Amino acid sequence: MDDGTDEQAPAHGGSPAGQGAEEPGGTAGTPGEGAPGPAAPAPLGPVRGETGERRVDAALGRLGDVDHLATEGHLTVYEDVHQGLRAALDALDAPPGPSAPPSARPDGSAGRAH
Repeated sequence: MDDGTDEQAPAHGGSPAGQGAEEPGGTAGTPGEGAPGPAAPAPLGPVRGETGERRVDAALGRLGDVDHLATEGHLTVYEDVHQGLRAALDALDAPPGPSAPPSARPDGSAGRAH
């Protein structure tokens, strides 16, 4: 029989969301604890696959160096990686082999004969 009240319990059987819920992996509201201080650098450990391009792989591999640095040291590594990636991209635009100057024609002028 419906008495007009909505008695819906939370699906997980606990308290409603946000009321006394514990944060995942932590202790919510532990008495006597202050705000945590700055954390030491911790490796993120991202999994990176090989690209097959030696210069790109070397530059991306350098990103792992930031795992062991304080935040202030990240910029230097990121700039170095950016420079390495730009160099790899610029190399793709360059024609293969050494660029040769236009050959001189027998009459002394440069360029192609028509």
